[in-house]
Amino acid sequence: MRPRFCHSVFAIAFLFCISSVSGTSLAQATPEMKPEMKMDHPAVATGPLKITFGSQSAEWPPETLAALPQVTVTAYNEHAKASQTFTGVPLSALLTRLGVSEKPHGGKDFRLYLVAEGADGYGVVYSIGEVTPDVHDGTVLVALTIDGKPLGANGPFQLVATGEKRPARWVRNLAAIRVLTAQ
Repeated sequence: MRPRFCHSVFAIAFLFCISSVSGTSLAQATPEMKPEMKMDHPAVATGPLKITFGSQSAEWPPETLAALPQVTVTAYNEHAKASQTFTGVPLSALLTRLGVSEKPHGGKDFRLYLVAEGADGYGVVYSIGEVTPDVHDGTVLVALTIDGKPLGANGPFQLVATGEKRPARWVRNLAAIRVLTAQ
């Protein structure tokens, strides 16, 4: 049974990557997302961060996230060729408010994965284990500041993950996160 699940997760990730390369989206764009991606001027999220899990959803404006307990992490950014310090809210803290288990148990919890999208349509996939401190040593953070300053061109929110060799799954101008279940 376990290999079948792994194949499902890899198939979903593969389809997501193919759709990103072809310019199509696996999800309908929300008004906060712009459908075109311009490399010289990335789209900036204009609304709050929207997180959905099943029938539950929440919108998080920057001032609401800023009022929550903050965590600071330092991660090496291969693109900037420098270590950077980010402050924000652990993604797991936001997910538990929507009913995602803080301590996943058994197969059904570990079938959850999330798709995070930037305002420019850039999207990445994480398994629930990768964003849960009870399972994984790395931190996935919804950052509000970089090196003590606002994110600037990276928008009001940036998804940052520690413990990765390069920032390929960091999402600038984070606009939406959908928690889904692998079949």
